[in-house]
Amino acid sequence: MNTPFETQLTEWRRELHTWPELSGKEEATTARLRAWLQAAEITLLDYPLQTGLVAEIGQGDALIALRADIDALPVHEASGLAFHSRRPGVMHACGHDVHSAVMLGAALLLKQQEAQLNGRVRILFQPAEEIAAGARQFIDAGVLEGVQAIFGMHNEPGLPTGVFATRGGAFYANADKFIIRVNGKGAHAAHPEEGVDAIVAASQIIQGLQSLTSRSFNTLDSLVLSITRIDAGKTWNVLPGSVEFGGTARTHDLGVRAGLEARVRALVTHFAEAAGAQATLSWHAGPPVLVNDEQWARVASEVAEQAGYRVQTADLHLGGEDFAFYLQQIPGAFVSIGSASAFGLHHSAFNPDEALMAPAARYFAQLAQHALQQLNARCRDAILT
Repeated sequence: MNTPFETQLTEWRRELHTWPELSGKEEATTARLRAWLQAAEITLLDYPLQTGLVAEIGQGDALIALRADIDALPVHEASGLAFHSRRPGVMHACGHDVHSAVMLGAALLLKQQEAQLNGRVRILFQPAEEIAAGARQFIDAGVLEGVQAIFGMHNEPGLPTGVFATRGGAFYANADKFIIRVNGKGAHAAHPEEGVDAIVAASQIIQGLQSLTSRSFNTLDSLVLSITRIDAGKTWNVLPGSVEFGGTARTHDLGVRAGLEARVRALVTHFAEAAGAQATLSWHAGPPVLVNDEQWARVASEVAEQAGYRVQTADLHLGGEDFAFYLQQIPGAFVSIGSASAFGLHHSAFNPDEALMAPAARYFAQLAQHALQQLNARCRDAILT
C-alpha cells in the first residue's frame, strides 16, 4: 500500500501526464508546479522566465542545484493508460512528468528539514529540454548565479527499477542536426538524360555518408550518423529538380565532432559535383557532450548506494541532453535511474514504472544534504590552509 508521500507524487505525475505541453509552451505546467510549491510554502525565486520556475530551500552560503525538465513531445500517445494525454499529438513520451514529480518530492523532503540544512538547494523546473533551448534560457536568466554544484536525472527504461547508473567524464553525446538540399534539373521520367537526377545524386551522398563514419574515423570512437528523413518528388513519372534530406550526428569527442562536420561538407560538395548537381549543407549544433565531474559523479554513486540502489557504471549514452550546458558552467553530475518500461524513450507507448519516483525523491534530498556537507567541509579546509 502506498504511503501518503508516494500517493502525492503519483497524483502530481499523472496530472502532468494528462496535460502535457510542448517545449516553450509550458504555461499550464508552470502554473501547476507553482501552485504545488506555494502550497508547501516553498520559496519561489523571481527570474525573467516565460515558462518554467525556480524554487529555493534553506539558508547559508553553500548552494547546490537540482534540475527537472518539464516539456513534452509531439507524439500521439498510444499507451492505453487511464490517465493518458488529453492533448492529441502531445505526450510525455520521455518521462519529464516523472522527473518533475521526483524533484517536487525532493523539495517537500528538503522543506521538512529546512532548519537543519547548512546551505541552500535551488530546484530548477526547466522548460524546452527537447529542443535544447531551456538550459541556455535559464543560464541567461541567471539561475546558476552562486551555484557551486548541480545534479539532474533521466529515467532509463532499459534499466530495472531500483538500478542507478552514472559515470565520471563524458556521458551523453553531443546531438547535432543537419539538413542537405540537392539541386539537379527536373525532367520527364522517360527522358532522364534531359535532366540532372537529384534523387540519384542524393542517394550517392547518403551512401557516402554511411561509409564515412566507418572509413574516415577510428572504429573505437563513439560516433553515429543517421539519415532520418528524405523528401523528394510528388508523382511517379517526373524526376524532381531537388531533394532534401537530413539527420543527426552524435559523438562524445569534440575533435571527432569538428572533423566529422568538415568531412561531411566535403563529401556532400564533391558527390554532388560528380553527379552534375549542386548541394548545400546546413549544420545545426545541438547540446554538447555532457561531461560529469569525476568527484561529484563518485559522490552521487556513493549516496545512491547508501540509499539502497543497485549502482552501476553507466555505458556511454548516444542520446543528447541539454543539462550539458549547465555542466559547461559549473561542476556536477547527471545520473540514470531505472524506469523499466517495455517501450523506450520517445515511443508512443512509453510507460515508466512509477515506483521509481518516491525512492528517487528521497535520494535527491539525501544527495543535496550530502553535497552541502561536502561544500561546507571544503570551505573549512580552505580557511584552515
